[in-house]
Parts: sequence; C-alpha cells; structure tokens
Amino acid sequence: MIAQSSIAQQLTSILNPSAICSWEELEATQQKTILNVTENTNPSCIIYPNTQEELGEIITCVHKNRWRVLTCGNNSKLTWGGLTKNIDLIISTQRLNRIVEHAVGDLTLTVEAGTKFADIQELVGKEKQFLALDPAYHQTATIGGIVATADAGSLRQRFGGVRDMLLGISFVRYDGKIAKAGGRVVKNVAGYDLMKLFTGSFGTLGIISQVTFRLYPMSEASQTVALIGAADSIAEANKILLASALTPIAIDLLSTALVNRLELGKGIGLITRFQSVSESVKEQSNRLLEVGEKLGLQGRVFSDNDEINLWQRLQNSMWEVDMELAIACKIGVLPTKAINTLTQLDNLAPESMGLIHASSGVGLLKFDSSKLSSETILKMRNFCQSNNGYLTVLEAPLPWKKQLDIWGYSGNALDVMRKIKQQFDPDNIFSPHRFVAGI
Repeated sequence: MIAQSSIAQQLTSILNPSAICSWEELEATQQKTILNVTENTNPSCIIYPNTQEELGEIITCVHKNRWRVLTCGNNSKLTWGGLTKNIDLIISTQRLNRIVEHAVGDLTLTVEAGTKFADIQELVGKEKQFLALDPAYHQTATIGGIVATADAGSLRQRFGGVRDMLLGISFVRYDGKIAKAGGRVVKNVAGYDLMKLFTGSFGTLGIISQVTFRLYPMSEASQTVALIGAADSIAEANKILLASALTPIAIDLLSTALVNRLELGKGIGLITRFQSVSESVKEQSNRLLEVGEKLGLQGRVFSDNDEINLWQRLQNSMWEVDMELAIACKIGVLPTKAINTLTQLDNLAPESMGLIHASSGVGLLKFDSSKLSSETILKMRNFCQSNNGYLTVLEAPLPWKKQLDIWGYSGNALDVMRKIKQQFDPDNIFSPHRFVAGI
C-alpha cells in the first residue's frame, strides 16, 4: 500500500482537493461497503474526476506509479463480484453524470458513466421514450455500473440484454488514453465486439466513461397477468405462452417464497407483462388468463398503479432486504429446466426467493445467510451446472465470499480471459482479482 499522503499529493496537480476524500473522511457506511469487496486492504482515498479528460490524466498517473484502482459509481453494485486485493485508491464516476446527446428522432442517448438510471428514464420519458433495461436499485444505479455488471433485468424478454442496448462506448485505457467503439447511430456496428467485451467485465479491463444506448418509444397501454399454482401447471402455461403468438415484454417465473412475499397466492408464479395499444394488451391478457383457467391456475390482471406497485414490490423483494445477511446469486439454466430449478430451490431452502426469466433461463436467487450453510449454495450450483447452466455469487457477506468460489466457472476459456486481461490491463491495475479465477 502506498501512503495516502503520497497519492493525494500527486493527484492534487490534476484534481481539486475537494475531489479527493481520504479513507478516514469517508462515512462509516461507505467504508463498510468498500471493505466488503476489498480484501486485506484499506484504500488510501476515493477520488471524483469531473471530466473524461481528468479521468484520463488520473489513470496516466496511476499507470506511472503502478497503483491499483477499484472503480465505482454510486456503490449500488460495488460489492458484486469477487474480492479485490491491494487496492491503493478508488475512482468514482459519480460526477461524470452529464447527458451528452439525446437524439430524439434517432431514438439514441449518449451519457457519461456516472449518470443515474432513474435520471435517464425521467429525461427520455418526457419524449415518451425509455431505456429498455430493468436493473437492480433503479434509483441509485449508474449507467457505468449497469454495463459493467451486465444488469438487464426482466425486460430482456422483449428487448435483450445490456449488450443489445449498446451502440457505442468510450473507456479509459490502462495508459490513460480514451478509446472508443461503436457510434451514435443505430446502423453503426463498428466495435460491437469490444462493447460485448466490456459489458459484464466488472471494471477489470478499463474504466467506462461514456456510453450510447438505443431507446424505445413508450407503449400506449400496459398490463401484467399473474398466474399462480402447481409447478406442473405453471410449466405447461409457460410452455404454451412461449410457443404462442403473444408478444409480452417480460415473462418471469417466481419461487413459492417470492409469491408469498408478494401476496399473490400459494405455489409457483408466472408473471407476464404486455405493452402495446390498449386493445392488443387487453386481448393478450385475456388469452393468457384463459390458458391459466384451463390449467386450474389462479389468475389476476394488474393495471395502472397496481401494476406499477407489483413490479416495484418485486424489485424490493429481491434487492431491498437486509443486505448484511443476504446472498444474491445470478443463475442460468436451460429455459426448459427453469421450473425444476425453482422446485429444487424450494426443496433446499424453502424461505429463499428465486426469479427466472422464462425465455432465457437467466435469473436471481436470494438467500438469507443466517438460515443456511454454504453446502446449500454448492448444491444449487451443482444443480444449475447439471442443467448446462451456472451459479455466480453476486453479493454475500465478506466471510461467505472468502469461503465460496464466487464465480464457480468450469469452462475452458480461462486462458483466453487471461490473455484479454493482459492485453487490456498489462500492469493489472484495474480491479485486480475481482473477475473469474482471480483475473
């Protein structure tokens, strides 16, 4: 570790002193969050660059001194991923929060990485447009964090993941230079592979500074249909829905515990959201209700404020629980095995909550660490892997992260990953050890 005074002294030639906050000056809650992702080290300070150019100068200085950095925005997802080691300072993109360009007619938006997701939705909503992502922590999540963690949410059913939203990206390289890929128009696909690479990289390849997204027009009407009941009947309803001509924007399968928390009834849940013109939404909702009725499922339609409240309660149930005890795991299984996965969760940990996006098999499991052992996590991982899937521990108390293999990666791409890391970050200064296999 480099002495704080040494780091701060060198950075004051680049940053205003007010943009440098020593470790001792941080609030206790912020220190606690940082310590839950940094192992055996207290970063000397956290700094807040105001522009991409300042960020570039900072990284040039970092590169020269071989300091190791951890990047954050509003800290909402800072504790996701593996533990970093030997961090000298933290760089926050919180003040890189400008709207660079909103091309209303082209349905594109360019923003800096520290811009809050909620602020973006408010801005583009005035033009009856929206960014088709549904990330965790809607109100505090920043764009940089959403891209770095590939946090798409339920809307991936209709619109795809974060990679599908990206049109362009700017990032600061290990040597402080600003690099760009893609562009600001929908037809420009140059650099698309590079955007894929940075999406979900957890800040280990460079610091994302600016992104361009495609937007979508808001629909006239919206409704959500909830079907609740026995696992076999829900599985059949889901199969019929996916094979039908219906066009939902979200289809989520819910575990028994999550259904109970949402007070939707008893059993496994299937919630489906439709957005289009009013007549289409009503017709599609009625068709799905008929399917549920034939299968003996309890059905209910949510509209207007009731619908908004349902999706907000769903978010809160998965993310606004006691994070000091919570273990959040991202999973992926074959879509045909989604119901089996939720049933397995109910068997192993009845009080745990699970949500799986029906068409992709990607989902989230939430455990209470005070009510289970690490063996339960490993059993769920084995089950997912036996169904051609995975289980990654996103968030967990520090003692759990130290004893668990966070990523649980069993593929054959480690050598490729290491070579990519070496090419983009040869001095290993960006979030060292945070990614798969300590990359």
